[in-house]
Amino acid sequence: MRVLSSLALAGLLLSAGIAAAATTPIGDLRRGTMVTIEGTVDRILDTDEFRLRDRSGAVRIYLGPNWVPVDVGQQVTVRGFVDDGWPVEVYAREIILPDGRTLQFSHRYD
Repeated sequence: MRVLSSLALAGLLLSAGIAAAATTPIGDLRRGTMVTIEGTVDRILDTDEFRLRDRSGAVRIYLGPNWVPVDVGQQVTVRGFVDDGWPVEVYAREIILPDGRTLQFSHRYD
């Protein structure tokens, strides 16, 4: 039983390390890619868009048609798709809040 617990713990720590390593600096975003980025909410731009900033730069985060559920100054992780338009913008699929809650988004207009 201890062996299984140790293996499960090792797997959990390994997956957490992999997830952390997969975070992309905002300054390194490439159009047309899926990314995970972390930063501080710098400004609310519209009802469905905000700007996220890290040490390497800033990017617009689009949630449309969903309302922005974060506050300026909040640290968040965003998972989504880097659009190929101008300006560079990430279509968020998920936002992970500081308390660990994950919010999921659909970009469908029903």
